[in-house]
Amino acid sequence: MQEFSLYFQEGWQHILDLNGYDHILFVFALCAVYLLNDWKKVLVLVTAFTVGHSVTLALSVLNVIKVPSALIEFLIPVTIVITALGNIFRRSGEPAGMRLNYFFALFFGLIHGMGFSNYLKSMLGSQADILQPLLAFNLGLEFGQIVIVVVLLVLAQLMVGIAGVNKREWTKFVSAAIFGIAFMMSLERLGALTQ
Repeated sequence: MQEFSLYFQEGWQHILDLNGYDHILFVFALCAVYLLNDWKKVLVLVTAFTVGHSVTLALSVLNVIKVPSALIEFLIPVTIVITALGNIFRRSGEPAGMRLNYFFALFFGLIHGMGFSNYLKSMLGSQADILQPLLAFNLGLEFGQIVIVVVLLVLAQLMVGIAGVNKREWTKFVSAAIFGIAFMMSLERLGALTQ
């Protein structure tokens, strides 16, 4: 049980670590179109992201798939850029756009899982039984993502519900800020990828 709690703690601390803010930005971009009363949709969305990154995290840790880390580090901000752009250009209440958000969460989760794998591999070392640590780490990541989502949803509810900011304008503002940060990050990492 001690090992489980160690990896669970590592999972949530890893996702909430401000040094790895790219994952926080992605979760923010993914959820920027929602308010507090959309919490069920958001829970499904974040779970889709977790399912995606759990699959590639497991496959990467088991060395079934191997993708150069420089490529993954470049693709992570690209996923953020695409998600933020989707928010900016989405028409309000568009059902197809909401389904697209679930696809983004699942598919981009696959990419983010490979980003988490190097960290988890370094923790596991040569440990043979990785099922419990893998499960605990993923549950910790999910918990950390839920913390991020709660913060964003409460902030969005305050801005839209209490301060009276137009929901569409709020979504565009948050998504444009995220887009700018992620675009610069993509350019930096592209330079590292091409060296």
